[in-house]
Amino acid sequence: MTKKVVIVTTGGTIAMRYDPVRGGVFPAVTGAELVEAVPPLAQVGPVEVVEFANLPSPHITPRIMWRLAKVIDDLLARDDVAGVVVTHGTDTLEETAYFLDLTVQSDKPVCMTAAMRHAAEISPDGPKNILCAVKTAFCPEAVGQGVLVVANEEIHAAREVTKTHAANPKTFASPFWGPLGYVDEDKVTFRRHSLKRQKIKPAAPVDDVYLIKLVAGADDLFFRCLVDKGASGIVVEGFGRGNVPPAVVPGIKAALDKGIPVVLTTRTAGGRVLDVYGYEGGVKPLKAMGVILAGEISGQKARIKLMLALGVTRDRQALAGYFDVP
Repeated sequence: MTKKVVIVTTGGTIAMRYDPVRGGVFPAVTGAELVEAVPPLAQVGPVEVVEFANLPSPHITPRIMWRLAKVIDDLLARDDVAGVVVTHGTDTLEETAYFLDLTVQSDKPVCMTAAMRHAAEISPDGPKNILCAVKTAFCPEAVGQGVLVVANEEIHAAREVTKTHAANPKTFASPFWGPLGYVDEDKVTFRRHSLKRQKIKPAAPVDDVYLIKLVAGADDLFFRCLVDKGASGIVVEGFGRGNVPPAVVPGIKAALDKGIPVVLTTRTAGGRVLDVYGYEGGVKPLKAMGVILAGEISGQKARIKLMLALGVTRDRQALAGYFDVP
């Protein structure tokens, strides 16, 4: 049987063009047109297109990610499918990639790709990114690597990658870790593996989980608003190792007293939150209060993980077991 790669389109800049009447860039390109723009795909292997959606990535929600994960698992269950490529907008790609990394059950390759330049620009990056993603999805070494982000001829792990620039095509990077490998004209090369895979199997993700980014002089207003709302969970981006301003602590305590789990991460681009500092607002007393330490994942990814974990359990100790893992 000849194996194929299925390209699942979800929208994003890669599927947009400038509309002179409306004076802006809008979704306009079909999945078939995306493939037609990449003639070299014919030399890589057979592909099939599934048009899942055509949405700007700021319109993507965790519920949409949940449906996408189910579609991908169904596709990968087919004997004739070697892997899946997902085209997506760059703005929320790292969140969708991490969501899929935690929820897609198959070990077959899932490669996400995107574009920073729309299809009608002078030098769109979408066609080459699609080509590289399909090559990677066909690569046997990509099996078992989890969800991969393939862009600008680089391969990144979903857990590690982030968007670093608002406009430059070389926007996706994995701070302090670097890419897993790269895609050349003649082959796909992996230089390292992301060693650990983690899966969460909720009945459904829990929607009302919120992210609060802390700044100098922050108080607990947002925390108290979420306590009054009855939020299901709160993720906090603290400073450095995860420390917070003293005025924030009463709000965190109020949330914990109401049974709302609070997960603490850092607003820095690298490093783990750790209970080193014992002063008021330091991570040591916060951990003693019951705050869950996220490890080294970003705030947006910690929120995705908490949404999924809450779909499995509301027990604080059990929730903590999902975080700060290798």
